[in-house]
Amino acid sequence: MIKAKKHYGQNFLNDKSILDKIIQAIPNGVKNIVEIGPGLGDLTQELLKISNVKAYEIDLDLIPILQNKFQKELECGRLNLIHKDASEIACLDEKKYFLVANLPYYIASHLILKVLEDENCLGLIVMVQKEMALKFCAKHGEKDFSALGILSAVICDCEILFDVSPEYFSPPPKVMSAVIKMTKFREYKDFCHIDTFKRFLKECFKSPRKQLMGNLKNHKIKLEEIFKELEIKLNSRPHEICVDSYLKIYERVKEDYERKQQ
Repeated sequence: MIKAKKHYGQNFLNDKSILDKIIQAIPNGVKNIVEIGPGLGDLTQELLKISNVKAYEIDLDLIPILQNKFQKELECGRLNLIHKDASEIACLDEKKYFLVANLPYYIASHLILKVLEDENCLGLIVMVQKEMALKFCAKHGEKDFSALGILSAVICDCEILFDVSPEYFSPPPKVMSAVIKMTKFREYKDFCHIDTFKRFLKECFKSPRKQLMGNLKNHKIKLEEIFKELEIKLNSRPHEICVDSYLKIYERVKEDYERKQQ
């Protein structure tokens, strides 16, 4: 019996009903799925019923188990099993793909942002810590609204599908999990240089409880003008401003961030 390894953030899902809900949420017509961390292969088994799968597994001890379990699928090319750390791969697949995974908590945000920047990624359904799910799916005005919420909302339709209690895992984690779905409708390149946009958002939320005007004090003159145009209160805090307004503010100040990059 394989024991979950803490340093890999492993918690094996042991409930078939949760797997069924994940499969049902995958958009119709998906023919190429990337999975990160297949573990013992329970989700992989269900994914293979609807699509070809490319699975990245970092744990060498799990590779022979997966190879034995999916020998036929590997031989016919339905499954491509790769022993690598997905976080270190520049492009997870050369073709258009949909990501489906139970992500390790310690690296979930990094992996989600990575695939959102990948033009080959059409969207994702992933299980993450509930706290992380709230940040990615939060709307303006909510306490969890942050740079992560903006980075997802500008290119994706985002929603929390359902919560998953610790009891459905072995070993059970100490926190609640949630499954989120993010379907992309455009790419970052359509409206911004992503590194510049990230720096802008980092500055916007560097002190979340302070007024946005204070966080962006180096752009005060420009901000006063656009706040008036957008009918934004000068004492507004970062979480109180909508995504569309952030994009308009970014357009006014992005040249300053681009100059700093040069």
